[in-house]
Amino acid sequence: MLEICRSLVVELHALFPTVVATERMAIDPLTLAGQMQTLLNLRGEAISNPDEGCAWTGDLHGIWQLHQHPDFQPLADEVMARVWMYLERTGFDLDQIALHLQRCWPVLSTTGQVVGRHHHPNAHVSAVVYLSGDGQGQEGALCLHARHQLNELVPGLAVGHGGPIRDHHPHNQGLWTVNPEPGLLVIFPSRLDHSVGQNNDEESLRVSISFDFVLTAQAASAPAEFLAPHPHQWQGCERQLS
Repeated sequence: MLEICRSLVVELHALFPTVVATERMAIDPLTLAGQMQTLLNLRGEAISNPDEGCAWTGDLHGIWQLHQHPDFQPLADEVMARVWMYLERTGFDLDQIALHLQRCWPVLSTTGQVVGRHHHPNAHVSAVVYLSGDGQGQEGALCLHARHQLNELVPGLAVGHGGPIRDHHPHNQGLWTVNPEPGLLVIFPSRLDHSVGQNNDEESLRVSISFDFVLTAQAASAPAEFLAPHPHQWQGCERQLS
């Protein structure tokens, strides 16, 4: 029976892919040095969030519009152009949508610090640009987590602990890691769970810039059923005080 099975041709179809985009953007060394100093100045004396084991994230300290800072406006413009490209290559009709950069914040991680697993329910597309790293991941790799692992068939098997699924098999992957290096851009769906591994380099500060984007209909068009109208067409609702 085994001899017969080996002669059969079984074709596997990897359906419903999650699309993550990466690009290594060139950043001028002098520009990079200035950006790093600006971020250190913005962080001030704070080093965590606030637990000592958690990286410092600017959005929790009032630094959530970094794209408006003159040192980071050109970088934000480059990221926006690439997000448009990401949308086009994932099948969106760009003539029917508007793209909004909702917030932008820095994340600084010292030795032993991490960022826990989470996603961004307030956004649609997220991106991160790294200003540090050597490509080896010692400063803490970006971890992208599969929300559902249908191929494990029996829930929990892919976790391991002596189960029957081979480790790191491409069709039962629950985690994908990206090692930071200066200029590396990663774009991914905001609902995708992600985390940051521990910074194990005692001499390096892990530095990245995060971006959150929202899609709406264009201002001059009627929105699709599940696409929010353009913010220009919204109306604020004043709360009546008793």
